[in-house]
Amino acid sequence: MPPRQAAQATARLIANYRGATPTDAPVLRDRSDVVAYAAYRMPATFEADRAALGALADAVPQWTPSGHTDIGGGTGAAVWAAADIWPDPADGAAPRPVTVLDWAEPALALGRELAARAPSAALRDARWRRARIDAALDVPPTGLVTVSYVLGELTPADRAAVVDAAAGAAEVVAVVEPGTPDGYRRIIEARDRLVAAGFHIAAPCPHSAACPIEEGTDWCHFAARVSRSSLHRQVKGASLAWEDEKFSYVAATRFRPGPATARVVRRPQTRKGQVLLDLCRDTEELSRETVTKRQGPLYRAARDTAWGDPWPPREDPAP
Repeated sequence: MPPRQAAQATARLIANYRGATPTDAPVLRDRSDVVAYAAYRMPATFEADRAALGALADAVPQWTPSGHTDIGGGTGAAVWAAADIWPDPADGAAPRPVTVLDWAEPALALGRELAARAPSAALRDARWRRARIDAALDVPPTGLVTVSYVLGELTPADRAAVVDAAAGAAEVVAVVEPGTPDGYRRIIEARDRLVAAGFHIAAPCPHSAACPIEEGTDWCHFAARVSRSSLHRQVKGASLAWEDEKFSYVAATRFRPGPATARVVRRPQTRKGQVLLDLCRDTEELSRETVTKRQGPLYRAARDTAWGDPWPPREDPAP
C-alpha cells in the first residue's frame, strides 16, 4: 500500500477509535482500512486480549475452552491471544473449533490470510464468518466467547443484546474495551448483565458484587506493554520500541472460579523500604496496603508485582 494511502486510512481509524464511531456500518470498510488496522491497532489489541485472558486462565487453571467464538473479531487478535494462552493439545487430539464473527468481509479476509500461516492448528482451521453484530446475532454454544474492542461500535440496545447472546452461548465470556471512562462504563454494563445471567466474575474483580468505584470519580483499567516492530513504529510515526495499551475488561464463568483475593488496580509505588499497593479486595472494597522490607519474601514479591496482578501472589511467600 502506498504510504500516503496507509497514513490516511490510519488517521481515519484513529478518529473513529477516539471519537463516536457510527453504529450503522463497519469501521473497517475496505482493504486499505484493514491493512492499516492490522499494522496500527492489532498488536495493541492482541496484548490487551492476552492480558485479560491470562488473568482468566490464572483464575480457572484447570479449565481450557472446548471451543472459541470471537464476536466482532476483525483480523483475529483475540483468537491469536487465546491460542497463546491455551495452545493446541500436545497429545495429537483435534484442536478446539474457533470461529470469528465480523460484519467486515475485508477484515475476515485478512484474518484468514494471517491465520493460514499460524503455528496453531486451531487458528489455521478457524472459520471466518460474516455476520452483523447486532441484536439479531446468533451465537452457537461453545466454551469461550470473546467480545473485544467492539461494544463501542454498537448502539446501547445492540450492546446489551450481544452480551446476552454471548452469555447464552458460552461457559466463559471475556469482554475487553479501551481503558477509558467510556470503555469502563461499557464493561460495567456488560459485567452487570453477565452477573444477572448467573455468571461469576473470575477477573479482574475478586468478587461478583457491585464495583466499589464511585461512578464518575474514577474508572478501573489496566495497561499491557506492546513491543513495537519497525513496521508498527513506521505506521505510528513513533520512535520508542514499546507502548502501553490501556484497557478495561471483565471475564466471567458459569461455574465458580478461584478469583484473586485482591487485584492491584494502580501502578505500585516503590519507596525506600516499602511498596504501596492500591487494591480491590474480595471484601468488596478498595484499600491501600503498605508492604515493608521487614516482611521479607512478601516485600520482594511486592517489588515484583505489577499493575493488574493478583495479590498476594498465587504462591504466597512464607512470612
